Amino acid sequence: MNAAENGTTHPGAARVGIGGPVGSGKTALVEQLIPRFARRGTGLAVITNDLVTEEDAERLRRGGLIDPDRVVAVEAGACPHTVIREDPTLNLDAADMLDMRFGPLDLILLESGGDNLASTFSLELVDYWMFVIDVAGGGDIPRKRGPGVLLSDLLVVNKADLAPHVGVDLERMVAEAREVRGGKPVVVTNCRTGEAVGTVVEHIVHGVLFDG
Repeated sequence: MNAAENGTTHPGAARVGIGGPVGSGKTALVEQLIPRFARRGTGLAVITNDLVTEEDAERLRRGGLIDPDRVVAVEAGACPHTVIREDPTLNLDAADMLDMRFGPLDLILLESGGDNLASTFSLELVDYWMFVIDVAGGGDIPRKRGPGVLLSDLLVVNKADLAPHVGVDLERMVAEAREVRGGKPVVVTNCRTGEAVGTVVEHIVHGVLFDG
């Protein structure tokens, strides 16, 4: 079911943003999501956002998980938050191009890095967005109440396996995340192994695809 059919405000595929600090595991999450959606028969494409590189896009193209032509890189040239929030024109154009070239698509994933907790997505650009943090970044991240943590539709706490090695009380970290988010969902993952990524898929399906 594409976005026009499921009630979103733009034609074509549903658009899901994936933001979070550098190194939190966003690209690893995308790599785990691609085959899971492929098994569902979901028509998928990916847009990556970086400053002046296509590193993440090239990693996905080389990975063999998706047709390389279905991965588009947007180079922000400045703060990457600008092209997903203040002026998302480059990403809107990239999404429209993918829809025209490969449509009918069901889903476009838009990954964007950042160096802090302030990255948010314009609702003109995405229908649903998630924010990825990791335990190695510190158990106090939820208490810092960054906009990404507070406002995202889904918060992903990644690298759960590292908690005992970096001195983080994972149970407390997740409890504090749920508290500051006022009941909005939190999923704890290990994107290296795929642990709980299926739950992320379920949230996306119920959030924008409505075919679960």
